[in-house]
Amino acid sequence: MKIEHIIDRDFPIHELKKKNFPEALLEIPEPPEKLYLRGDLPGPNTKLLCVVGSRRYTNYGKEACEKLIAGLRGYDVAIVSGLAIGIDGIAHEAAINTGLKTISVPGSGLGVTSLHPQAHIGLARKILESGGCMLSEYDADFKATQYSFPQRNRIMAGLSSAVLIIEAEIKSGTLITSRLATDYNKDVLTVPGSIFSKTSEGPHMLIRLGATPITSSKELLLALGFKDRDSAPRNLELEYAECSAEEKKVITLLREPMEKDVLLRSLNMPTGQANAVLSVMELKGLIKEVLGEIKLT
Repeated sequence: MKIEHIIDRDFPIHELKKKNFPEALLEIPEPPEKLYLRGDLPGPNTKLLCVVGSRRYTNYGKEACEKLIAGLRGYDVAIVSGLAIGIDGIAHEAAINTGLKTISVPGSGLGVTSLHPQAHIGLARKILESGGCMLSEYDADFKATQYSFPQRNRIMAGLSSAVLIIEAEIKSGTLITSRLATDYNKDVLTVPGSIFSKTSEGPHMLIRLGATPITSSKELLLALGFKDRDSAPRNLELEYAECSAEEKKVITLLREPMEKDVLLRSLNMPTGQANAVLSVMELKGLIKEVLGEIKLT
């Protein structure tokens, strides 16, 4: 069955009644008159973080986006972005890989044939299948226009507790979202970059204007109002809910750091298989090796 048919069958479009709009959206100066939804909105206690950035991102921007979002694992945070090519898509993917819900707000209607960009239909399906949702104020068959992107940016900023900018040139639509966030009294956060990169000009300008520089997930959590991971008790069941059975076995054993040889023996599985599991977990940022011991990140 085609992706389009699966999306329409399993995640039909619903028009939200105004009383069911996210409360934060009703507080902005020009709230949407209509709102269409595929999937399920997060609960009212979930912190919504808007993550946006350049379509012409660098490797640095991609890695920063993935690492910062990975560090939110286990916290009640959902990532809001615009489904666009570039940092938006990377943010959605990073949220899914981290076990966080994610909300996409495209600059088009939610109909499969009108959804923009068409290259991200597969990503849209992953967002929905992972428990996230898609929102739009446009009718299902509305195709994106030049004005619809700035207009939808107010929904992303309005929904969210804070907006995180990862790479943007000075003349960038991304900065419209940051300006709207400021107008709505939302926190503007940004990732500093190289002084030699055009995509760092936007973040550095925002920092000069008072945006909070973010260089770690710990800083991001504090900006969102959470205690940092070092001082807050960890809920491993929630934090690693999306892990495989083999990965959960490793996590259970690593409530205290262990020497790698001891861990391999304790896993009671073929050595090659155990090493493969550990390698994948290290790539995901779930564990790390320090001075011969394996520990949770």
